[in-house]
Amino acid sequence: MREFYEGVLNHKVEFDYGNCIGFTGGLSLWQLDNAYPISKFLGEKYSAKGNSNLEICYETDEFTAVVEELKQLPIKYLHQVVEEKWGQLTLRIYDPERNLVEIGESMPCFIKRLKAQGLSDDELSKKVGLPIEMIKQYLLQ
Repeated sequence: MREFYEGVLNHKVEFDYGNCIGFTGGLSLWQLDNAYPISKFLGEKYSAKGNSNLEICYETDEFTAVVEELKQLPIKYLHQVVEEKWGQLTLRIYDPERNLVEIGESMPCFIKRLKAQGLSDDELSKKVGLPIEMIKQYLLQ
């Protein structure tokens, strides 16, 4: 997937966390794990059927407002708001063409939320899976 988006479509990589690659402009690709809520809701982490295992991901600093706005629309949900194992709040919906769309808190947003809940920088680093230096950078944003 990375080769396609980077090499064929010329997207520039903004960050690479191993199982999650973010491109400038907001597109992210990530490798599913059986422990992730999406795998549990779909019943699988890979499908040769195609679109059922494609997810378009968006992150926002205004997660709560977006969730409230979506409640006003006739949208089909895969699931309501869940907390991923790294602490990010997400929900998944289907767009009008039945593409799966994830909407999640931005990194600075959920890291600050977890910090406000009392996690230390070291605890944040372990939970989120990022070095403490990155945690500190996100907390300053």
